[in-house]
Amino acid sequence: MPETDVTIERHENGASGGYVARVADSDATGKLTWAARGDTRVAEHTFVPGSLRGRGVAGELVKALVADAREQGFRIVPACSYVAAKFDENPGWSDLRA
Repeated sequence: MPETDVTIERHENGASGGYVARVADSDATGKLTWAARGDTRVAEHTFVPGSLRGRGVAGELVKALVADAREQGFRIVPACSYVAAKFDENPGWSDLRA
């Protein structure tokens, strides 16, 4: 997979929020949305447009969520099938799975 210059922006609006991935050579963006439920965040949906697929953008979105979980002390409910698959691929994240 080619190296992609991805910048992740975090957005929070009370009990919901998300991450937006911007890629240096594109106006398209990828997104991961979540909803807070107690001390967890439910990863609801991950979307990367066709022009950005295959470049690791969705994976970077999940890594940002995981990094925030480690830093802020919440656990993740991977309701989104992509996020669930990334948890399955990364057993080192199992302590963060709610």
